[in-house]
Amino acid sequence: MTLQQFFDRVGERPDWVLIYFALLPLMALLANLLGKNEGHLSPWNYFYAFLIYLACIPGIFAVALNVYLFLFERRSIFDFNIYTQILPFFAMLLTLWLIRRNVISFDYIPGFQKLSGLVLMIFAVIALMWIVDRTRIVVFSYLKFEYVLVIFAVLLVLLLWGWRKLFN
Repeated sequence: MTLQQFFDRVGERPDWVLIYFALLPLMALLANLLGKNEGHLSPWNYFYAFLIYLACIPGIFAVALNVYLFLFERRSIFDFNIYTQILPFFAMLLTLWLIRRNVISFDYIPGFQKLSGLVLMIFAVIALMWIVDRTRIVVFSYLKFEYVLVIFAVLLVLLLWGWRKLFN
């Protein structure tokens, strides 16, 4: 099964996707009500970590896919599938917002720094791929080669910093 076939199947029957992305913010809201002002303490912070990963992995994938389709495939924003490309992002934002209301800082959530490192690494790689894709011989004549090297070095440092944040 290809990714396009998976998206087509989900688009035909979006019931499970809607239930999944509706349950995540509802569980965060319920945890806020039950564990008021205790989100940074032991059982709640692990539950929030679980919810964050359930919300952020599809959300990050949807954002990265949308950026890829927009930059490389030149697809129109009107062609995006609401259930698989837009809903995960908004469910992730809503879930993170609800969790943040009960947690002092995301630093208390185990593994959250790894997730932010993953996001940084993904988008540094996408930016690097986009620059390599768009670089032409003509661009070198208008842009000094030193600037190209500086941009490449900055993106490489961001990539390495995200990698270390993810795996340390």
